[in-house]
Amino acid sequence: MKLDLTQALRRPDLLAPTVAEGLVGLDRADEVRVAAIDGSLADTAAFCDAHDVGLDISANCVVVAGRRGEVTRFAACMVLATTRLDVNGTVRKLLDARKASFARMDEALALSGMEYGGITPIGVPADWALYVDSRIPPLDQVVVGAGIRAAKIVLPGSVLLELPNAQLIEGLAVDIVPAEAS
Repeated sequence: MKLDLTQALRRPDLLAPTVAEGLVGLDRADEVRVAAIDGSLADTAAFCDAHDVGLDISANCVVVAGRRGEVTRFAACMVLATTRLDVNGTVRKLLDARKASFARMDEALALSGMEYGGITPIGVPADWALYVDSRIPPLDQVVVGAGIRAAKIVLPGSVLLELPNAQLIEGLAVDIVPAEAS
């Protein structure tokens, strides 16, 4: 991994304000590291290639909106880059929604206070559920967004379960089948 990491709370300039606030009350905040990156390389594949980071330790935070009647509930879903979120099965049921879909980008950004390509589970709104795929907590290092495109956070996967509203979910994501195998 080619990243110049430093303790995240020492570099609030590399964090969205909501992320910095979310770290302040975290017991294991000293284990959370941050690195500046080229914002044009924030998308997962480009970032992993440029910084020699495996897709198997890169996690994406996917914001889902679930609707039942007039009520819309949001969830931040953490899945590895080697998997695909089960939106219409697992997430829809967890949100007790008739319909679930990826949240509109403008809405996710406005509600989270984060940038596109940098959304992270740290500091998401208090009324959102946080679902963490069971493959992530056992990992010693996981790379996630920092709330801005120009930085990435590296932390032990188990730290994600200490965030507010975090739930460990078996089967949140399914493996992505390589095209040549289908």
